[in-house]
Amino acid sequence: MDMRKLVGRNFARLRREAGFTQEQAAEESGFSQQYISDLERGKRNPTVITLFHLAHALGVSHVDLVMPDDGEDEGNPSGKPS
Repeated sequence: MDMRKLVGRNFARLRREAGFTQEQAAEESGFSQQYISDLERGKRNPTVITLFHLAHALGVSHVDLVMPDDGEDEGNPSGKPS
């Protein structure tokens, strides 16, 4: 899976789990709502420092943003078990 899409999908999932809207995540992280939207759609390629700030805003580790989901691989891009 493309790293940008992986980070975006993980960020969106973690943001929802934290109970944040995109606007709230933007306010907490210091990034714009448009940046958050682009990130979640895999349109942004965040730096390591950006990952740190985004993770901090959600109260998670930056590693959580780059970890593959269970069952996720190139042959199964949905991440759902086969």
